[in-house]
Amino acid sequence: MAENKKTTAEKKTSSGTPTKRGAKTTRRQNAEKGFTASPTLAANLQAVLVDLVELSLQGKQAHWNVVGRNFRDTHRQLDEIIDAARTFSDTVAERMRALHAVPDGRTDTIAETTTLPAFPSGEVSTTDTIDLITARLDAVVGTMRSVHDEVDDEDPTSADILHAVIESLEQFAWMVSAENRNPAGS
Repeated sequence: MAENKKTTAEKKTSSGTPTKRGAKTTRRQNAEKGFTASPTLAANLQAVLVDLVELSLQGKQAHWNVVGRNFRDTHRQLDEIIDAARTFSDTVAERMRALHAVPDGRTDTIAETTTLPAFPSGEVSTTDTIDLITARLDAVVGTMRSVHDEVDDEDPTSADILHAVIESLEQFAWMVSAENRNPAGS
């Protein structure tokens, strides 16, 4: 293991200066110095970013088209989820930039790479919306948990961001899903 680290540390840029582990950087990025994300770390954070952006978009679709009992509460809860997903996606994208990785939030990238299933078109009942949003919250958390160990191995700071997002999204999933539950034993 120590030999592998030494080999990585000995790599040099085209100008002959030593580089850190990870992706190649542009001349301007090299001037910034600091830790540089490897292609694997960048791809893992990109996967999280894509699902967070998609969650915010699907949350808005649900928000606009939810109908039925408890409409107002569901409508407002969706706003909270959307705001959180937008904040989290910005945090992840800015972390990527801090590590000299380039986030890609273009619509075609989101549509092609998200792990979330498509949200139904048209009006959706509150009970169905609750189940659909809970499933999407769980899917985003699943993406984060699937990349967590690799992220943590390379960059514990980025893993700390994932921890905070997972905690929040799991709390949302619990609160949203409770809307359709009956007490245990009833």
